[in-house]
Amino acid sequence: MNKLSLGPVLYYWSRETLFDFYEQMMTTDVDIIYLGETVCSKRKSLRTSDWLELAAKLTDAGKEVVLSTLSLIEAESELKTLRSLCDNDKFMVEANDMAAVQLLEGKKFVTGHSVNIYNNNSLDFLAKIGLIRWVLPVELSRDTLADFQANRPEGVETEIFVYGRLPLAYSARCFTARAHNLPKDNCQYRCIDYQDGLTLFSQDNKPFLTINGIQTQSAYTYNLLSALPDIISLEVDVLRISPQSFHTERVIEIFKNCLKKPETMSDGMAKLQRIIPMGSCDGYWHGTAGMDEK
Repeated sequence: MNKLSLGPVLYYWSRETLFDFYEQMMTTDVDIIYLGETVCSKRKSLRTSDWLELAAKLTDAGKEVVLSTLSLIEAESELKTLRSLCDNDKFMVEANDMAAVQLLEGKKFVTGHSVNIYNNNSLDFLAKIGLIRWVLPVELSRDTLADFQANRPEGVETEIFVYGRLPLAYSARCFTARAHNLPKDNCQYRCIDYQDGLTLFSQDNKPFLTINGIQTQSAYTYNLLSALPDIISLEVDVLRISPQSFHTERVIEIFKNCLKKPETMSDGMAKLQRIIPMGSCDGYWHGTAGMDEK
C-alpha cells in the first residue's frame, strides 16, 4: 500500500493555528508528517524546541515524523538552527538544500523537492552517503520518473508531490514585503496575513502565481489524483499532500479512499474539484507547461 505524507506547512501561520492544525492531523490517515519552517527563518511561530515537542506528540499518535530544513540558507543564525536540526538524535531530517545534505552525511535522511536531483548519478551518490527517500522535483515529468524508477538504488524510497500549490522558486528577495512597499528587513511579517499565500493575476484577470514571502508558487493547485493508477504502476512509495488552511483533512481522506478503492476515483475527483482553490493543474506530470490541466 502506498503511503500518504503531509508536507511541511509552507505558509506563515500563528502558533495557535499550527498546534490546532496538527492536533487535527493526528486523527487523519496520513502516514508521514514533515514538520518545520522551510521558507523563511523570520517566521518564528514555533521554536525548534516546539517543533521537537510536536514531533514527539505526533509520533505517539502513530505518525512517522520527519523534520524539514530551510530551502535557502542566508545567515549564520540559520546555519546554527540547521546544525541543531541535523544533530537531533530522535527524528529523521528532510534536507532541502545541499548544506543540510553535507551535515547529514553518514546518517539516514530524506531530500525534499528543492534539492535538484535530475539524474540517476546524483541519486546514486546521495544513496551512498545516507539517502533513504527522495522527493521528485516538482517540474519533472512522469516519463522522467519512470527512468528514475527503472534504475533506482536499492533501499531508496521515492516520494512525489501530488497535491497543493507547486513550490516553484526561492529568492533572496521577499515578494510579499515588496507587494506592500516594505523592505525585507522590515517586512512587518505581512506573510501572516495570507494563510495560503498572495495570488497574482495576469492582465486578463487569470490566476498566474502565488507569492509566499521569498517563495514563488503556482496559483493553481497541482492535483495528481487522476494519475493514481499510473503512480501505483510506477511503484512510487509515498504521495505528498501539501497543507492548506482549509480542507486538508478532506484531501487526505479522498486520496486515501481512492488508494484503497480505485473504483471510487470518479467520485473522489468530483469531491476534490469542489474544494480546490483557484483550479487544478497537472502539466508538469505530462511533460507540458505547468499551468496545463489534462
